[in-house]
Amino acid sequence: MTTANALCELCQGDGGELLFQSRHYRVVLVDDAAYPGFCRVIWSGHVKEMTDLSASDRTILMNGVWAVEAALREVMQPAKINLASLGNMTPHVHWHVIPRYLDDAHFPSPVWAESRRTDAVQSLAQRHAMLPALRQALQRHLQALS
Repeated sequence: MTTANALCELCQGDGGELLFQSRHYRVVLVDDAAYPGFCRVIWSGHVKEMTDLSASDRTILMNGVWAVEAALREVMQPAKINLASLGNMTPHVHWHVIPRYLDDAHFPSPVWAESRRTDAVQSLAQRHAMLPALRQALQRHLQALS
């Protein structure tokens, strides 16, 4: 194991609740009470940038991202989906797939910005209740790629 891998939290752990794993990537549900349905699609090997992947591996990864987006839209019915690949704090290729709502605490700003309002408690409870259906939809969409 290289020093980079030993220090990388995405190499050392799942990065959330493991929902799906292939030999290329895994999909996890992020433990964020304010954003139920927030998923990450994480490349299996320690790779820092998208262009470090071959063209075919980039296609495989992005097909996974699109499948997660489709499942989120189907089940959670958000106003918008945010896709982000930052990696400033964790330089390991991964994509954030985040369902967004007009009443979420940060909308229309990014989830990492300062809050604009308090969370809508009833809306959050309804979204948390959708997570079992989301888990099933994610399996269906992702297994269709295999």
